[in-house]
Amino acid sequence: MYEFHAKEERLDLSVWQRLWQKILVSPGVILLVLAAVLCFAGNHLLVVTDPVESNYVLTAKEMLASGDYFSPRIFGNYWYDKPIFFYWELIAAFKLFGIGNFAARLFPALFGIAGILLAYAFATRLYDKKTGFLTGLILLTTIEYFYLSKAIITDMTLFVFYSACLICFFIAYSEKKPRWYYLAYAFAGLSVLTKGPIGLLQPGLIILLFLFWRRDLKALLHIKLISGMLLFLAITLLWYGPMYALHGSDFVSQFIGVHNILRATVSEHPQYNVWYYYSAIFLAGFVPWVFTLPLAWHEYGMSRKVLTVFREKRIHLPVFSMKAQFLIVWAATIFVTYQLMATKYMTYTFPYMIPIAIGFASYLKKHDRLVLNMAGIVFAIYVAVTCTAIVPQCRQASAYEAAQVVSGLADSETTVVTYGGRYPVSLTYYSGHPAYRLAEGKDIARMLPGGISWNAKNVMPFMAIEDVANHQKVLAVVRDRDEARFLQEVPGNWQWRTQKGTWSVYQKSSDL
Repeated sequence: MYEFHAKEERLDLSVWQRLWQKILVSPGVILLVLAAVLCFAGNHLLVVTDPVESNYVLTAKEMLASGDYFSPRIFGNYWYDKPIFFYWELIAAFKLFGIGNFAARLFPALFGIAGILLAYAFATRLYDKKTGFLTGLILLTTIEYFYLSKAIITDMTLFVFYSACLICFFIAYSEKKPRWYYLAYAFAGLSVLTKGPIGLLQPGLIILLFLFWRRDLKALLHIKLISGMLLFLAITLLWYGPMYALHGSDFVSQFIGVHNILRATVSEHPQYNVWYYYSAIFLAGFVPWVFTLPLAWHEYGMSRKVLTVFREKRIHLPVFSMKAQFLIVWAATIFVTYQLMATKYMTYTFPYMIPIAIGFASYLKKHDRLVLNMAGIVFAIYVAVTCTAIVPQCRQASAYEAAQVVSGLADSETTVVTYGGRYPVSLTYYSGHPAYRLAEGKDIARMLPGGISWNAKNVMPFMAIEDVANHQKVLAVVRDRDEARFLQEVPGNWQWRTQKGTWSVYQKSSDL
């Protein structure tokens, strides 16, 4: 019996060895195929959601219609929320494939694939092909990466440029290849065109802290600072220069004042401003791989080390290699700096995922069978869940279906209004009819954009509730939980037409 089990175990082991031999023949190609399948799966079915995705697509749609590809605008107003690069991506996709769900999610998916290949290439360069493949596979199957490879927001584009900047710096520094510094500056410029000053300031801080740990600040004299910054400015001024020339102090006060300084110092969502916020994001974002952390604890003998410290009352600081120092500073700096900022978003720490994925891959190399099994199961779950759960969830988080009703009922003389809940930008994007946000006349003035405040986000058109009576043909899209209050507060004889998702559509009786 023992001999039989031994033979079975040897046979089983040889199967896994042969599998790894096949994988390591072309790991990059395998990751490319897997990433393409996952990043594009079901994208044509995923409607644009509120409140964030719809802002980007409507802005790109209006820029495309206006022919002005420099000044982001929404509802006819100039909009300084984000720099230009992601809007250029959306405009390019709309030009290639028309305005639709697939086009809107095209570049997040493409950059999602690029991010996996970048992580694979860097980890392979630092360690070996097996570590590189596991890094890419782990990164691809984390829940946060899966989500952001489909989300119509700037974060996946920033992730690639930001990571490429740091990777190019490390290659230049560690391998004595100074030309790579120029690539680092170029990618920093693209990061700033994607997200703003943080695309230079935070990688710069990471590099500075890394050199400080290395006690090698003199390296700052050799990183092509002057010529590199000239390259950086040449890239960023392609957009920032014309924007300042066209919009002057309005651009500076809104883009820098509101969307950078205010965001860092005054919490937009105070309920999230807690000390454990990004710890929770890490645990949630790295599902399912966080469940393997006990293996890391055991792998590195942490329990024995902790006991030794308590027994001997001595702390022995570990000695890290150069590459380990760089990865630790990369991840820790992002975590700490965003934790210190007042405004917190779940995606802010996303650029720390490559060094952490490399960390997971490093201790899971000895458990490769577990990794392949987990990744295979999770991959299949993601594809299935996309079609069975995410598609309907996106419809629930969008006014897409309500917009179809509005398109069928409204003509050029119809006034479309919304009431209750978050303002649904997707209603205007899908219907083509600007929708007024209803509010009491006395409250509208204090809600309008002006100065350095979060009112800068209120660029949608407003209408006083008292003025609805002056419009003959009106369609009202009302949040379902606010219907009773709507019927009580808004003048007119309203007839319920239909409910789509969380929105009900009402029509003034005089329209019928």
